[in-house]
Amino acid sequence: MAAPSSIPLKFTVRRCEPQLVAPAKPTPYEQKLLSDIDDQASLRFQVSLINFYQYEPSMEGKDPAEVIKEALAQTLVCYYPFAGRLREGANGKLIVDCTGEGVMFIKADADVTLEQFGEPLRPPFPCFDELLYNVPGSEGMLNCPLLLIQVTRLKCGGFIFALRLNHVMSDGTGLAQFLFALGEMARGVITHLISPVWERHLLDARHPARMTFTHREYDEVEARVTTPITILPFDNPIQRSFSFGFAEVSLLRSLLPPHLRRCTTFELITACLWRCRTLAINLDPDEEVRMLCVVNARSKFNPSFPSGYYGNVFVFPAAITTVKSLREKPLEYAVELIKQAKASVTEEYVKSVAALMVARGKRIHFPNVIGTYIISDLTKAGLEDIDFGWGKAVFGGPMIAVGVISFLMPTKNKKGEVGSVASICLPAPAMERFAKELESMLKQQPSEGKKIKSKSISSAL
Repeated sequence: MAAPSSIPLKFTVRRCEPQLVAPAKPTPYEQKLLSDIDDQASLRFQVSLINFYQYEPSMEGKDPAEVIKEALAQTLVCYYPFAGRLREGANGKLIVDCTGEGVMFIKADADVTLEQFGEPLRPPFPCFDELLYNVPGSEGMLNCPLLLIQVTRLKCGGFIFALRLNHVMSDGTGLAQFLFALGEMARGVITHLISPVWERHLLDARHPARMTFTHREYDEVEARVTTPITILPFDNPIQRSFSFGFAEVSLLRSLLPPHLRRCTTFELITACLWRCRTLAINLDPDEEVRMLCVVNARSKFNPSFPSGYYGNVFVFPAAITTVKSLREKPLEYAVELIKQAKASVTEEYVKSVAALMVARGKRIHFPNVIGTYIISDLTKAGLEDIDFGWGKAVFGGPMIAVGVISFLMPTKNKKGEVGSVASICLPAPAMERFAKELESMLKQQPSEGKKIKSKSISSAL
């Protein structure tokens, strides 16, 4: 296990006054309904991401903050709902009031270089609350800006792009589409490669609403805990990330029987993290635990879903078992549960979720208890490929884990080898146990005696 640095990086960020950036041209003043998938209680929170960019000699003399701000105004002409505000209608239905008021934008400077953040870059990042300042009064669900963006220029000529999104507006795929359009505008591309599509009615419940699946991901449950640290919200949680390179993934795959070794890397890492986290949080052995698998359902529709749709098109099918089963059974058991949960998602499944939202009210939420775990796979979202003219990002992804939600993001080591990094949020004692469980798993003997040389998994505090 790699030892974390004993001296955390500290620096000063100087911010200009936040300002609203409105669309560059007049946009329609209208009200747009969110879908029955968008406005569920499970998505009524803010999610943040951060991209790091190196100095680019060809852009010498250009201010990234001004370039991005001007491009933002132009991009909001097509994506004008982002410039509006959320209102709540009858029965809690969320409505986007397309007022054209704009999104919150902050220009800032930091007395630090990109190199000082270390290599490879991975969360949690020092002073992240300074790199994305929470403007007082801006983070509410209703009547607040739907996007907050901060561009922080660095001493080395590089910069940091940080963003906070009201999740009911978009999922990771939809947000990436918007940011790619923003990058196109910043680089002087006149026409968007993908035109935005609203069409949120496509994910509304049928009339009458018909639930055709049992959605255990929304069970109302209570956890029986054996230590105070397992009660949500966490007391004094810490953030940490764990990297999975070729060696770690190969070793984990070797622990599976031959018929499962072709599982996806996401399924493999998710099973590993679920098991380690479950053993780290000290639940009763008979406690029921669940992994909610975030599944992008765009490919499940026939006819195919509009390519420019930027709303939420994902669901949370649940893999459910007991603490005892996860602890005593081999890794393949968790992999099979996750594969089965993912395979259950069809177009009909998504429509059934929408029906559930209508039948039981928008306030229905996935079980917000310690025994629930969610991992969102962003390794293929392409957030690191967003280019504002300074090239692709050195790192692109969420800033931190959010409670019971972890994110799996792409990363590169010093040799340029591609891997994945998982962000984890747990109280300190549980985090220590988690790291030990993971280290132990990576020392197991491969199935059928196959030997694979593995390095100790790297981590960061």
